[in-house]
Amino acid sequence: MRRLALLLVASAAFAQSQLTPRPFKLDDLERLQDVRDPQCSPDGKQVAYVVSAMDFKEDKSVSHIWLADFDGSRDRQITFSTDGENSPKWSPDGKLLAFVSSRPGKAKGAQLWLIDRSGGEAYELTELKGNLSGFEWSPDSKRLALLVGDPDPEANTEPAAKPKTPKPIVIDRYHYKQDVEGYLLSGRHTYIYLFDIASHKLDRLTKGQWDERSPSWSPDGNYLAFFSNHTEDPDRDASLTLFVAEAKPGAVEKPLTPAGMSVESAKPQWSPDAKQLAFLDGDERRWFAYRMSYLVMVPADGSAPAARVKAAEKLDRDVTNPRFTADGKAIDFLVGDDRSVYPARLSLTDSSVERLMPSPIVLSNPTSAASCSAVLSGGDSKFTEVYAVDGVALRQLSHRNDALASELAMPNTEELSFQAKDGTEVHGLLTTPVGYIKGTKVPFLLRIHGGPNGQDDHRWSLERQWFAANGYAVLAVNYRGSSGRGQKYSRAIFADWGHHEVEDLLAGVNHVIHLGIADPDRMGVGGWSYGGILTDYVIATDSRFKAATSGAGTAFTVSFYGTDQYIIQYDYEIGPPWNPKSWETYQKLSYPFLHADRIKTPTLFLGGERDFNVPVQGSEQMYQALRSLGVPTQLIIYPNQFHGITKPTYIRDRLERYLAWYDKYLKKVDPAAPLPSSASR
Repeated sequence: MRRLALLLVASAAFAQSQLTPRPFKLDDLERLQDVRDPQCSPDGKQVAYVVSAMDFKEDKSVSHIWLADFDGSRDRQITFSTDGENSPKWSPDGKLLAFVSSRPGKAKGAQLWLIDRSGGEAYELTELKGNLSGFEWSPDSKRLALLVGDPDPEANTEPAAKPKTPKPIVIDRYHYKQDVEGYLLSGRHTYIYLFDIASHKLDRLTKGQWDERSPSWSPDGNYLAFFSNHTEDPDRDASLTLFVAEAKPGAVEKPLTPAGMSVESAKPQWSPDAKQLAFLDGDERRWFAYRMSYLVMVPADGSAPAARVKAAEKLDRDVTNPRFTADGKAIDFLVGDDRSVYPARLSLTDSSVERLMPSPIVLSNPTSAASCSAVLSGGDSKFTEVYAVDGVALRQLSHRNDALASELAMPNTEELSFQAKDGTEVHGLLTTPVGYIKGTKVPFLLRIHGGPNGQDDHRWSLERQWFAANGYAVLAVNYRGSSGRGQKYSRAIFADWGHHEVEDLLAGVNHVIHLGIADPDRMGVGGWSYGGILTDYVIATDSRFKAATSGAGTAFTVSFYGTDQYIIQYDYEIGPPWNPKSWETYQKLSYPFLHADRIKTPTLFLGGERDFNVPVQGSEQMYQALRSLGVPTQLIIYPNQFHGITKPTYIRDRLERYLAWYDKYLKKVDPAAPLPSSASR
């Protein structure tokens, strides 16, 4: 009896521990599932979507396709390859689901596969030698438009082929490098191909030697709309033109927009009657880093010039994901607005714009067919999942992270508003530690988003969760240059980096100190990409921060002219360094490096070894400067990683290093043993 009583007590204690919410921990990364790319079936009864998870044993992320019934009755995984699957798309007749996978088959690399909706094994459809980067079904389900890049002539096509000594890389293009893609070589392009399902015949749509993208079939299947750049030197002028061509091999494309428009590459949308095309236009080239997206319409026959939709333009906010309603009387789209992304509808009858859901809300990836309408959504304390749109309400369809969420104590996040020293109103999000007691001062982190064209919004943030789980208050500021606050707000930092942004960021810090939350003696700062760049500016301006982490940043701007992928931005926003006025600007923008002797903050620098977006040399330069000055510093380089760190062990390693660095200088935690490397875990 005594033993039974002890067992009952132990069982009760275990059950209670299972019910007690706990903070997020890094071991949860193995359970965290990234849900994306929902696709409504043509009959509206199901939604296919992609789920990606980290496999730490194999040190990679693997994606699979799931299928949820729209009525919420079933939700199941339908692909299981160890190589993963992506980009599910239904055939318009609803019989087949196509997806992209590099699983073993007749051909190497990413190929298109099909799975029958009624069941059975997936089978390989294509045997492409080039790089498959996209596809679209024809309305009759008999053909596909494929986006295929020219194959690498130096690639070994045989599985057991002996490795070759690489030939010298010959560069003769102005824009010659791109992150992940690598060096951009002349004579290699991406074209639209027509693929016949029955015969497997593959034909090029057009004959020109230009890169093509975003194919979109007309409702009757007779035409394809797409974007291409036919300027004399596309490397110097990145503008796109919208073309329409008959859906037959060797067609001659017809331009619907003039050369020089800063057209966005998102897929153009046909009206149900095929008379109109809707697409997105951006700002002119000099505003490249601060561009907004505008809704544009043009007659499909080219009988009138393309024109921005004034009613949507008056919103003065980013407009994305335009889609005609089934009756063709309206266009639905998403609006990025001040920490939210909400749905709106433009009436083509009276040009009115109706907001469909209140803030705070963040939606993405809308999809619709028949009675099905679905999106991705989440929140500050909610993982992103697939939701059905029932009028103005959301109904959760996928539940991939429900079990993990039920165990976690999520920190509180609130909106903040404050003024910079010039009176500009600035907005942000403050996440307080798990279990925070109101009125207490806690260690504080200013975490800066990249871009700068982007915003911190109401979606689940791994970084904010991780730091809040470990006792930190975390402030995210949508500084000037961010999106979501209008054109003027975004353009305010043009050729004047590190000025207004730093004023806005420090105003946010002072506000949280004033609230009595941030301990002014225990403050850290950090970010990645432009967030890393701004970290360098902040610590060169303000010595109050006791620790910093700067990832994939630059501080000696002129030294990156011609070494990263932003040559067009340099030319149009600042100008070439040999221009005297431009040289003055480069010197001004380089003050974190040229005045590194002002920096007293111990700083951890990080970067990806193969980053062509913001090459790791930026972190190397600042590391060397602080090392020379005797300021505590360390440099972490992630081998074979690009601008985004993707290996699971490196993702974990980076979070561990962030926390260890902040703990050391803000909490005076000195680990007894050095941080283990990801390779040794």
